[in-house]
Amino acid sequence: MFKKTAVILLILVIGIFYSCGIKRNNPVNITENNQEIEPDETELPEPTRAERVMRALIQAYPDRIEKVEFRNDDWALLLRGVWYYFTAGRLLPENELENIDEYRPNQLYNYPAELPPWIEPTPEETERRRNWTSNRRQNPLKRSHFFLDALWQSPNRTETEKNLEQITFLGKTIKIHKMILKQTVFVEDQILAAAKIDPQVQAWIDSIDIQEGYVWRNIAQTQSRSYHSYGLAIDLLPGTLGNKHTYWLWTSQNKEDWWNVSYNERYHPPAIVIKTFEENGFIWGGKWPLFDTMHFEYRPEILAFNGLLR
Repeated sequence: MFKKTAVILLILVIGIFYSCGIKRNNPVNITENNQEIEPDETELPEPTRAERVMRALIQAYPDRIEKVEFRNDDWALLLRGVWYYFTAGRLLPENELENIDEYRPNQLYNYPAELPPWIEPTPEETERRRNWTSNRRQNPLKRSHFFLDALWQSPNRTETEKNLEQITFLGKTIKIHKMILKQTVFVEDQILAAAKIDPQVQAWIDSIDIQEGYVWRNIAQTQSRSYHSYGLAIDLLPGTLGNKHTYWLWTSQNKEDWWNVSYNERYHPPAIVIKTFEENGFIWGGKWPLFDTMHFEYRPEILAFNGLLR
């Protein structure tokens, strides 16, 4: 009797050891044909900024960018049969790689889901902004245009204007790139729907005096094409700002410390308007350090880079 009881206890103990996994130091995976394989415990490296940028671009434009891969010691994407290399944020085609020093980086950047709390600039930040403003005037920014020209099939003014569509947007006539027509119509429909239940939105629509879509020009004080020159940006400016500020460069002409203008001193569209644009692939210039609160531009890659693309 004692031997029988001992055998039973031994079987129970062994069963418990197995069920608790004590027999093996590591767990195993079971394949479909019941073969045991040791798990791969190698941690995958965090993606580099270059990879994150390229993957955000293909997420934003899957209908045009054919693929993204690491080649020739750099991350690159294939667009309309041409490889564009990250090249420290410059996105250059292979035949322009030797000219990297001619261009400043045009990397994607952090874009917050919500406007962060206003923080008064520190003395260090004040000095940095002052130096930056001075340097910008003396060394106008020049970014590579090759990728954007190919993406939007707009390498020059003539070709760009072939791709424009004239529309009525919130009661004003503007021209935009035909590839963002659907998104822009959605924005207008949603804003008008919001205006029916929110008097503040309707009042904002009624206040708009100037709308600007396509305009062939560079970004002010730079050698880089504005998104307006692709038909990808919309400015919405009221008839009067009520002593508020809307664009950092205009502010800097009368106020040296333009960076020290709090949110309460800036003109802001209603929050639902900003959110509506963002939900349709646009970003708002009011979230930029170089604030431009009347400005919206179609940049789904920025939203994708920050995990905000819907």
